Amino acid sequence: QLQLVESGGGLVQPGGSLRLSCATSGFTLEPYAIGWFRQAPGKEREGVSCISSSGLSTIYADSVKGRFTISRDNAKNTVYLQMDSLKPEDTAIYYCAKTGGYACSDYVLTSGGQSLGSWGQGTQVTVSS
Repeated sequence: QLQLVESGGGLVQPGGSLRLSCATSGFTLEPYAIGWFRQAPGKEREGVSCISSSGLSTIYADSVKGRFTISRDNAKNTVYLQMDSLKPEDTAIYYCAKTGGYACSDYVLTSGGQSLGSWGQGTQVTVSS
């Protein structure tokens, strides 16, 4: 059974850091690009970042560029999102999702992942003093 399980969320002060993990099982991670998305209360889901199957290509939303770093360890079937210099506006539930191919596309992020069918349950990130 295909599964994606996010972890690592929590409460952090502005300027702090968190590292989210997306542990996958039930499928071979290596051939697939993986995206991170978030949804704040009352807002639509938005794309945060995506990493290609090889890990050599990454894309980021403008709102997190320079602060977040996506990475993956195919041997551990896990994708990570390192979040630094966190801001209150980063508060949201963060989700990872499996794409259908090896590459990321801007559309995957700009559409909020609406074409993706495999999602985790999400992990809450709250940035507050």
